[in-house]
Amino acid sequence: MRSTLARRFSPSSTLHRGIITGPRFTPVVQSLPSIVPFVAPEEQERVRGSKFAVRLGANENTFGPSPKAIAAMQESVDGVWKYGDPKSHDLRIALAEHNGVAPANIVVGEGIDGIMANVAHLLVGPGDSIVTSHGTYPTLNYFVAGRGGVLQTVPYGADGRHDLIALLAKAHETRAKAIYLVNPDNPSGTWHPAANIEAMIEGLPQGTLLLLDEAYLELAPKKVKPSIAAEDLRVLRFRTFSKAYGMAGARIGYAIGAQEIIMNFDKIRNHFGIGRIGQAGALAALKDTEYLDKVCKQMVEARKTLKEIAISNGLKSLPSATNFVTIDCGQDSTFARAVLTSLLEQDIFARMPPAAPLDRCIRVSCSTPEDMQIFARALPRALEEAAQRQLSLTSSS
Repeated sequence: MRSTLARRFSPSSTLHRGIITGPRFTPVVQSLPSIVPFVAPEEQERVRGSKFAVRLGANENTFGPSPKAIAAMQESVDGVWKYGDPKSHDLRIALAEHNGVAPANIVVGEGIDGIMANVAHLLVGPGDSIVTSHGTYPTLNYFVAGRGGVLQTVPYGADGRHDLIALLAKAHETRAKAIYLVNPDNPSGTWHPAANIEAMIEGLPQGTLLLLDEAYLELAPKKVKPSIAAEDLRVLRFRTFSKAYGMAGARIGYAIGAQEIIMNFDKIRNHFGIGRIGQAGALAALKDTEYLDKVCKQMVEARKTLKEIAISNGLKSLPSATNFVTIDCGQDSTFARAVLTSLLEQDIFARMPPAAPLDRCIRVSCSTPEDMQIFARALPRALEEAAQRQLSLTSSS
């Protein structure tokens, strides 16, 4: 059998016209560079050959998940031989009640990133425009590019916040399929109050969907949460268990939208993408409101500490409603990168925003008092070494 197939379908056979040396990727994929949104801390550790002492660069909640969520996940391990419920039924019911909507207004996915991949599949075709701020959370950008879409960007405002007027103007100009907005924002930590978001929705072009990423909403003041009707066809809201709930490794996110929008996810989503363990943990975490309140208070204290550390070193921090603080290093991207390099050399994993005007900053996750003390001791040395490198570059030029 094997030899017969080999003879019949060999490159020299009459049935085989031409030689194919590999898979026939789409023209879009062939045109894309081989890049990823982030270099993970684990990869950096492998390259450097050692572990980080403090992990403050991935916006993770180092306070961890609710003990009740941990217990629920541990109890569900025995049933891991079974697929997770493809409807995430119990979790969706609880999420619907939590958000004051119907279960049909909720879709659960593999974190917000997994849901955004589905959104790109649903909305973006070759040449379609998506509008966003240059330098904001970048994962959607890669999904848009992978579908052949066109990313239209506008810069942040001078105050480090999204320029809502510029985003709307660009959407009108390009007839965009969607605007992607992170509020509170990553990587700046800044936010717009609910009234601004509500006004933006009223200004959307006809047929443009606002993709409102609210990953940090639980950590923000109440005035940040806009009032949006469950069946409003102009908005799709993203939420996650990765930030305030401390379950980044479980990959549980969800979206809230009109039923007409949500029902389309079933056409293309990975129906078995959410495991039983993660569903059990998310359900228990959602119910433990007391622990969530405790974490939110810890985040407030950690943000205050990071602000004080910045001030004590002659720096300033951007206002934050997230689980991190963006610290303005006061000069330019070269200086900020030198500060970051020194922190990495001191075994502290942190990151910096990728684009102006925020690329003069470093971004540091909120964490325990012990971690904050380690960062506080390392920052003066990092600033001094960065200044020396800057001086050396100036002298050599």
